[in-house]
Amino acid sequence: MKLDIKNSFWILINTTLVVVILFMLLGLKALWSYTSSLQPTRTITVTAEGKTVVVPDIANLSFGSIIEGSDPEKIAKENDEKLNKAVEFVKSFDIDDKDIKTSNYDLSPRYQYDERKGTNFITGYTINQTILVKIRKFEDIGKIIGGLPKQGINQINSLYFEVEDQDKFLNQAREEAFAKAAEKAKIMARQNGVRIKRVVSFSESTGGYPGPIYFGRAEKLGLGGDATVTAPAIEPGSQEVIIQVNVVYEIR
Repeated sequence: MKLDIKNSFWILINTTLVVVILFMLLGLKALWSYTSSLQPTRTITVTAEGKTVVVPDIANLSFGSIIEGSDPEKIAKENDEKLNKAVEFVKSFDIDDKDIKTSNYDLSPRYQYDERKGTNFITGYTINQTILVKIRKFEDIGKIIGGLPKQGINQINSLYFEVEDQDKFLNQAREEAFAKAAEKAKIMARQNGVRIKRVVSFSESTGGYPGPIYFGRAEKLGLGGDATVTAPAIEPGSQEVIIQVNVVYEIR
């Protein structure tokens, strides 16, 4: 009987020790996770920037027509014929169907107020349709703009340039910025007798993101309803993309 009590005692002691050890291990793990998540007290912050020059590779041309009349079916048919003719003209410059789309179509009645009756009545209709074309061969821009009025187009709304693969240029600037930051951190650490241990955090801001570069409105392109328009010289120019990074390094 005494032997059984003694064995039970040691089993209880061993079990307790195992439980205590497990709790200690779990506690140490939690403490390690907590301390690892804390911001190191010895850090340096480095700022650097990367740049790249972007040249637009797509021109977006917006054009259309406005037609007025008393018969909505008649002006709709006239508009279709005119725009179809203009689209065929644009396609003659080897522009794909996927790069031509209707961005606006509006058929609206025109109203006039009758003072005697105190009501509005319809006097006619206006149809307004806009086509957006992506032009990838910049040498054709002037030819297309100069030839559209001959197809019956009486509106050229805007011409703006953009970059198709924007991330490509942003990645180039970003890579340069972080490389500069790393080199700058090494030099600073060496000059102050410390060593870089690891990156604690980082962030970036972008300037000069390659967005639309507007050329001008119809009046600036020389379109005023005249069927004979001199093809304008178009220069897309370039744009500088800048990415600034802030990197926090732990030092030892």
